[in-house]
Amino acid sequence: MRTPGFWYGSGGAAGAALGWALAPLGALYGLAGRLRMAAGHPERAAAPVLCVGNLVAGGAGKTPVCIAVAEALRARGIAPAFLTRGHGGRERGPLAVDLGIHDSAAVGDEALLLAAHGRCWVARDRAAGARAAVTAGASVLVMDDGFQNPGLAKDLSLIVVDGAVGFGNGRLIPAGPLREPVERGLARAGAVVVMGEDRTGVERRLAGALPVLHARLEPVESARGLAGQTVLAFAGIGRPEKFFATLEALGARVVERAAFADHHPYRPEEVMALVDRATALGAVPVTTVKDAVRLPEPLRALVRAVPVRAVWRDPAALDRLLAPLLSGLPTGVPNG
Repeated sequence: MRTPGFWYGSGGAAGAALGWALAPLGALYGLAGRLRMAAGHPERAAAPVLCVGNLVAGGAGKTPVCIAVAEALRARGIAPAFLTRGHGGRERGPLAVDLGIHDSAAVGDEALLLAAHGRCWVARDRAAGARAAVTAGASVLVMDDGFQNPGLAKDLSLIVVDGAVGFGNGRLIPAGPLREPVERGLARAGAVVVMGEDRTGVERRLAGALPVLHARLEPVESARGLAGQTVLAFAGIGRPEKFFATLEALGARVVERAAFADHHPYRPEEVMALVDRATALGAVPVTTVKDAVRLPEPLRALVRAVPVRAVWRDPAALDRLLAPLLSGLPTGVPNG
């Protein structure tokens, strides 16, 4: 689905009124979530589980944070395995992602991005996925999303928050973006990762209750070549406007923007229409790496993907957070 603007304050009085009108449905959503969590019997994996989740629907930067956490673990001599649901894919798992075989229709876009940086397991049943990964040799599991999933016990949970929008209007789905009340979610978290500038006072709201890490999404060096170029930008992520702003910050001249729903499966005719429109404007068609893996393979070469990575403000703060979790683990183990 496309993120409703009123979740994050746009839409004026009409948007606010819609949020109020949908609040009873949000209350039911919250009740269902509480009952689901209460009925769960989390299984403890035979390896530490580090969950990177969030409290809102839509993208906050979880997958780049997962990759950055994995890089920090490798710097310690520990090669983790990723674990993800495989949102948007048909495979239920447990399944080890093979980039030579699987596509986004099979395992989802996030699994492909993770698998490019290490062994990745897709599993709707997270506990079963953890067992499979550990059997294959994983010594640490980095789980992309699943914070609200009661099936697998977490040893450390990082809550990723987009500093530009925070927790939105503070209401539960569908009245707002929240998957659960903020206070209830934070009570189960080990730390919060604020992505980008904290414009909504997330750190101030926590008031020292949890460690706060700061990171930003930064285009990789190869993307610098877009500076000064005319581009047609399109994206099907939680907040496409973040991608458009990234391009402008690079110095690209964005002459047209096309926003699609998160995880949108692109049809060939849609991609060709975007490419033809870019040609007519004298522009380069560009998208995110997450979108690029969902493009029909024969057409990917027609579109330029812009990779980004999560960069920590204070890498030592992450190391301090990870240290107790990893105490006693052997290093130099194979990637499971």
